[in-house]
Amino acid sequence: MAKNRKAIIIENALTIARDIGSNQVLVFVDTVRECKWFLKATIDTTVDIIMALPTSLKIKDSEITCTGIQVIRSWSGNQSRFSRIKYAFLHGVLKGIIQPDSTVVCVLGPSGKNHLDTITIHDLSLSWTEEFPFDVKDMMANVSFPTVMAVVDIAMDIGALGREGKSIGTSFIVGDTEQVLENSHQAVFNPFKGYPKKERLITLPEVVESIKELASLDGSIIITADGVVEAAGRHLDAPSVVTKQLRGLGARHRAAAGMTRKTSAIAVVVSESTGKVTIFEKGRIVATLEPTISRRLV
Repeated sequence: MAKNRKAIIIENALTIARDIGSNQVLVFVDTVRECKWFLKATIDTTVDIIMALPTSLKIKDSEITCTGIQVIRSWSGNQSRFSRIKYAFLHGVLKGIIQPDSTVVCVLGPSGKNHLDTITIHDLSLSWTEEFPFDVKDMMANVSFPTVMAVVDIAMDIGALGREGKSIGTSFIVGDTEQVLENSHQAVFNPFKGYPKKERLITLPEVVESIKELASLDGSIIITADGVVEAAGRHLDAPSVVTKQLRGLGARHRAAAGMTRKTSAIAVVVSESTGKVTIFEKGRIVATLEPTISRRLV
């Protein structure tokens, strides 16, 4: 009987891991059916296996960890392979399952599908700044950090692709939501008002798509530290920041910087003219990122 294709791919990934001296293989499992197949399969245990599951997948972690396999629950960002790997690394590092200098072999397929078709190798000691295109270590202690990274992913999509062929500029204010709302007002009708929190999470693909559609509205998008979208089309009332560092940037950037100076929020701003994504904390620029279209689609 011919071997199952998934089994062949996983066996090859384990062989690669042993050959390159890696002791971790990260397998992305998107469906309950695939998960149950994996748990019944005969897997070489000389290499540590980590299973990356969608946060919404309805299977208990205990059903998996009892077999000795570690579990990472992660959202998938913009659904591309690159994005899914990036967020699994992020959550793995935050949980202490993956070290920032680990070499990890990843096995995955298309988002939401029941098959595997890709093996990738990541030496994080060399590519951490590629997976996360700015130094994230100083921001990891911030309670909003996972949400900020998800927002950066959305912003990079907007900066690289715009919407329906048109360039879009927008800003996101993440965290310290009570103070942010006190220092802002609605410029237009709030399209998120009235929906329950569980339907406004940025880990939901439909919310991500809604945000991209609404990014062209005047004003900022306000998001809580734990990823609930509170408002869109919000005008920021905090005094704008005017410093040498912000020279050449427009009103949207200065207003966002001003909000991060007055509150403990973090701002992510997409430039309409260049597509560049700028991250602000405490009134200062943390990073300026250059979106690359090809990487948003892989």
